Amino acid sequence: MTSANPVSIAAPAKINLYLHITARRDDGFHLLDSLVAFAGIHDTITINASDDLTFEIDGPYGPELEDAPDNLVLQAARALSRLTGISAGAHLKLVKRLPVASGIGGGSSDAAATLKGLIRLWGVKPEKNVLQALALELGADVPVCLHGRTAFMAGIGEELSAAPALPPCSLVLVNPGVNVSTPEVFKTHAKLGTGFSKPGRFVYAPKDLGELVSILQSRNNDLTPAAVALAPVIGSVLAALEDCNGAQMVRMSGSGATCFALFSGPGEAAAATLKLSHDHPYWWVRAGSLESDINRLS
Repeated sequence: MTSANPVSIAAPAKINLYLHITARRDDGFHLLDSLVAFAGIHDTITINASDDLTFEIDGPYGPELEDAPDNLVLQAARALSRLTGISAGAHLKLVKRLPVASGIGGGSSDAAATLKGLIRLWGVKPEKNVLQALALELGADVPVCLHGRTAFMAGIGEELSAAPALPPCSLVLVNPGVNVSTPEVFKTHAKLGTGFSKPGRFVYAPKDLGELVSILQSRNNDLTPAAVALAPVIGSVLAALEDCNGAQMVRMSGSGATCFALFSGPGEAAAATLKLSHDHPYWWVRAGSLESDINRLS
């Protein structure tokens, strides 16, 4: 039964705490092993009941999506409608705060939030495995964003496993304002011939940020050299984050260009944000928390 009440869902930034390329399939797709968490920095999807399916975009990065012929939000809504046979419409509003094509799964998170919101609004209950298959059709990062909790991600994004609880900490996200093509990053990675990495999974929960950092330092984002080769400014972002007081680990997320640093508390993260915003006024810089469970953000 369709709900008359509006539904608002947070669509947070996805953070790859490490990302290993473990193999390449015969069809050219790379197999991954990654620990994915989320940031308390997010887009928002607000959904109201409507006779038709309509969509609007707002927020600082909304204009970059206005000319897109078929946004992932609309694709997700139409796919769920087909899957469930629902004839009800909805008015979807996306407030786009996260940079586009930036390695933090903004579009994927928006699509996942749309699925969650419409399931609530329309009162439908698709089977979990069927919904996950639909999510994968929308994009490799959509299943983990739909899962909404820290997880190990494998395959091409469809294999999700529970990860240990992560300690509370703060983080700073920085994007230098360049779009990096994910397919080009993977192609460049293959050209560099750096080979493949072993999975980096671990089974015990780190007791604090120091122990988490110790674990992560023996792991990498294997796509970083390729991304830096395509967009050298990413190297400048990593160096600027390394130079911030209290930064305990610095890394690129996904295929770039967004990078992050982990801090023990919000004070250090706020100070780093002020410094970076002053030194690099054209970069996108945001401070937030590292989230193990994004459901509480909604």
